[in-house]
Amino acid sequence: MEFFRIKKDIPFMRHALIFNAVSALTFVAAVFFLFHKGLHLSIEFTGGTVMEVQYQHAADLEKIRGTVSGVGYEHPEVTSFGTARDVMLRLPISGAAGKDAAGASARVFEALCKADNGSIKRIDTTTAKGEQVAKDACVDAAGKEALELHKVEFVGPQVGEELAQNGLNALVMVVIGVMIYLAIRFEWKYAVSAIIANLHDVVIILGFFAFFQWEFSLTVLAAVLAVLGYSVNESVVIFDRIRENFRKQRKASVHEVIDNAITSTISRTIITHGCTQMMVLSMLVFGGPTLHYFAMALTIGICFGIYSSVFVAAAVAMWLGVKREDLIKPVKEKDETDGAVV
Repeated sequence: MEFFRIKKDIPFMRHALIFNAVSALTFVAAVFFLFHKGLHLSIEFTGGTVMEVQYQHAADLEKIRGTVSGVGYEHPEVTSFGTARDVMLRLPISGAAGKDAAGASARVFEALCKADNGSIKRIDTTTAKGEQVAKDACVDAAGKEALELHKVEFVGPQVGEELAQNGLNALVMVVIGVMIYLAIRFEWKYAVSAIIANLHDVVIILGFFAFFQWEFSLTVLAAVLAVLGYSVNESVVIFDRIRENFRKQRKASVHEVIDNAITSTISRTIITHGCTQMMVLSMLVFGGPTLHYFAMALTIGICFGIYSSVFVAAAVAMWLGVKREDLIKPVKEKDETDGAVV
């Protein structure tokens, strides 16, 4: 399926040096921000406490943030989810308040209750399983529950370190697997160029998160791994067309073969990436805080994935000296004597 067909090949490789210089500068800037600012890791990696509370009215996030800061947390993460009455608090383990993780949630809940003109009272309640349990509740002057604590989760620093190490291991395994796959399917020059392009995409995504100090969580890590596979798919499509052109265009130069391969796949690229980006944008706009940074990482990865497949992967393969003989085995000439010995 094609929306349009370009009759004359676009000379992409003529401008490859300029675009690769831009890529190199962007890559260096991303690395600089990674080392200078670092990633704003979520509590899944650093350790901390996650609380979910529900108000009887629309929650004032700024007021809640100030209340939690008064307990001893310098930079608490307070976000709404679901409805305007539901609030999620992420409390880091660092700091004086975070050292006593067992009592941290109780102190924060008590502070939030007092800020909402309520008081802590021990009440009996029935669980979803029908069990009678006693819990500390925040009630107002009329005796009604003003603030409900739905969930408390604690992630220790040791668990956070293990998650970070497992995430790094997953990234390395994906890179090695992609290299092996491309080396078997095509040739080692294509494997090297594709990995350079993929790592370019990953570092750019991490650079954006470091520069803007967006929260880097496990969902963002999943988006990065997804971008790796997505970018490889685009590179494989172009490499397949290059191999096909080497067979058809016997007299064409390497530049002409690559330009024709990229030009002939532009319509497919627009359809595929356009449809994917529409789905990602819907998550970005309507997915709420939970999916916001996941969709943001995918958006950056898709945009730079198209760019790197054309101006990084194909150009690096050309500069590594890819040629027709790398993909097409030469036909052996038949012996005129047909193996007979004179």
